[in-house]
Amino acid sequence: MLSYNTSVSVNGQQPPSSGGISASRQSIPSSAQLGRLSAPGLANSACASSANSSNAMAAKGHHIWLVTGPAGCGKSTVAKYLSDVLHLPYIEGDEYHPQSNIEKMSAGIPLTDEDRWDWLTALREASIRELNRGNEGVVLTCSALKRKYRDVIRVAPYFTPNLYLHFIYLDAPEELLVQRVRARQNHYMGANMVHSQFEALERPRPDEVDVITINVNKPLEDVTAEALDRVLQTMAAHQQPPQA
Repeated sequence: MLSYNTSVSVNGQQPPSSGGISASRQSIPSSAQLGRLSAPGLANSACASSANSSNAMAAKGHHIWLVTGPAGCGKSTVAKYLSDVLHLPYIEGDEYHPQSNIEKMSAGIPLTDEDRWDWLTALREASIRELNRGNEGVVLTCSALKRKYRDVIRVAPYFTPNLYLHFIYLDAPEELLVQRVRARQNHYMGANMVHSQFEALERPRPDEVDVITINVNKPLEDVTAEALDRVLQTMAAHQQPPQA
């Protein structure tokens, strides 16, 4: 079964080394329809879902830009900005939560790992579907608080030609995000949930080389400008021809 101890270079991206990943972590879960699959089963499913577009995607690089961080960090704002400027489809991660998750969060009950597996898989598969429609990239939001949650999304490039996954982690102190969430209206995520998210939070480590970290304790226009600049730099780097 595909596990977190597997270290394979995918499309030029080197996954995190197994040294920082506990052997007790669960295998990467599959979708609810497929249940838990062995690696061949997962490969067959992923290949089947992208069979119609694999040749087209092999011709040039495609990118998933996952804007991540705790509640109140500005994921939706930054993701929508990047989507508009880059003319890429946008996926709002909150819209993919099942009703049971929304009810728990509305009641101030933190989600468990089990609550998140199918949600994370749904986001991964929705991103692939957008790329299969001929889009050069997709921007999505997801808190992805723990490394193992990010690893669920990291499966995407394994079976899709020339697909590059990038996390844009929006970093800020807890106190600032509590203030921001308190100011929001008509959202199921209350300010009390920010603390529970920080308790679960595992900030990206240096060996997670697919992560762009941006400090959001500054004006919004500075945050969006830095995010766009870092994205454009990353895209340019992937367009460089390989060194002889």
